[in-house]
Amino acid sequence: MSVLRLDSVHKSYGATPVLRGIDLSVDAHEVIAVIGSSGSGKSTLLRTINLLESIDDGQIWLGETDISDPRTKPDAVRARIGFVFQHLNLFPHLTVLDNVTLAMRHVLRVPAADAQQRGLHLLERIGLADKAAEFPDRLSGGQQQRAAIVRAVATNPELLLLDEITSALDPELVGEVLELVRELGVEGTTIIMATHEMAFARDVASRVVFLDQGVIAEQGTPERVFGAPQNARTKEFLARFSG
Repeated sequence: MSVLRLDSVHKSYGATPVLRGIDLSVDAHEVIAVIGSSGSGKSTLLRTINLLESIDDGQIWLGETDISDPRTKPDAVRARIGFVFQHLNLFPHLTVLDNVTLAMRHVLRVPAADAQQRGLHLLERIGLADKAAEFPDRLSGGQQQRAAIVRAVATNPELLLLDEITSALDPELVGEVLELVRELGVEGTTIIMATHEMAFARDVASRVVFLDQGVIAEQGTPERVFGAPQNARTKEFLARFSG
């Protein structure tokens, strides 16, 4: 059973098609890197999976649940999925620890003491235990984004979605965030990550999906997609990064 399956998913904004028949199956413990130019549909793809955008046609399955069914309750789906956005989305009026434990306490109804214990353990793992009582604006961008990732995984989601999570960071802060994603992948977290970090996709992903104008133009292992791309558009796209 796949963790996630998309069958012929279509999405348009007005008269502009953004996703044009996406078929994708994701197995447990896979790390999928979705690459492509700006406007190729990467963010829209992730937002449809998390039901932040409705689809026009097709089906999306999370495990055995058809989450594209209009009767599906979005909050119940989002409780099973972790999502980290490209722009820092910690709640500024909550401490780092309260941010990390929020979903545990209010969605999963974990007792406050247990949620706090797990939150502190996770913050300690990423070197932010000493920042637990701070507010997000006292953290660097890299620290904030790592805290956002920890918040997303604190509920043990079936699937973690990461949307260009390094794009808003200064270059010197990118490494610490990507290292955390690398560790999560090694631990077996199922991840779909829209990214422009080609070296990271090559090193960490188990599969690379190249999205071009709303369709999957090519997919395969990093070795094959980066080393011997078959599609002309893939070759053209990757040539920009060969420097």
